[in-house]
This record gives sequence, C-alpha cells and structure tokens, in this order.
Amino acid sequence: MFQGAAALNLDAKGRLAIPSRHRDALAVQDGQVVLTAHPHGCLLVYPVPAWVPIRDQVLAQPSLDPKAAMLKRLLVGFAQEEALDSAGRVLVAASLRKFAKLDKQVWLVGQGSHFELWSDEGWERQQQAMFEMATADLPAGFESLAL
Repeated sequence: MFQGAAALNLDAKGRLAIPSRHRDALAVQDGQVVLTAHPHGCLLVYPVPAWVPIRDQVLAQPSLDPKAAMLKRLLVGFAQEEALDSAGRVLVAASLRKFAKLDKQVWLVGQGSHFELWSDEGWERQQQAMFEMATADLPAGFESLAL
C-alpha cells in the first residue's frame, strides 16, 4: 500500500530516488516500474503487475471512439517501463518530465496501488483545490465518511 506525500528532488539526469520504504513493493518485478501520463497533469508510477491489467483494460477500448483513442494515446502512448538502479533511482523520461512540467523539486503522492508524481507547482494547485473542496459538496460516496 502506497500512501503519504514526499517532497523529493530529480537529479541532473532526471532520475528520482524512490524512498527506501517503498522500493521493494514498487519494483516487485525485476526492479521494473511503469511511469505514464495522467489526464490531470501528473505522472503515474506503478509496479508492473498493477499496471498490466489497467493497460489491458485501456487497450480493449474501441480505437475509433475519439475519447477512448485520446486516453489510449495518453496512458499507453506515454507509458515507459524503467528499472530502478542499485541506488533505488528511476529515470523519468524527458517526454514525461515535459508533460508533467517537472523541475527539480517534485512530490511523490501515494494512491494505494500506485504513486502520483507531481511538479511542485502542480501539487500546490492540487492542495489548494482540496482546501476549496472541503467547504463545497463532497463527491458521491464520501457523505458518510467518518474521520
């Protein structure tokens, strides 16, 4: 289970050091992870076994449907399988860094089965949106949530 948010830095080569507490669970298949683009402007970081069924579900959608085709291009078209190196770092491809507007400081945000990788500015916008939502209507299914 991936949870929590961590401020991290990309190195000069575009590598991200995965926190040691998450390395084994994230790289369960030969040290490989999948990074891809998300429609909200962040990246997704998946263990390969968790990504494969999602990829297959996306690919099963009709190619002639314009919205399905756009999501295929985004999710599968940007997907990169990368290996963690001996220091627990993973390369974030230049195309993915450009898509998510990643600079030196980034945020790795746990989402249970995977992580989101946000630019510092993108994560600030997400936090602001979360604070604003706290005073608005909650999404369906959250009305009875007790914290």
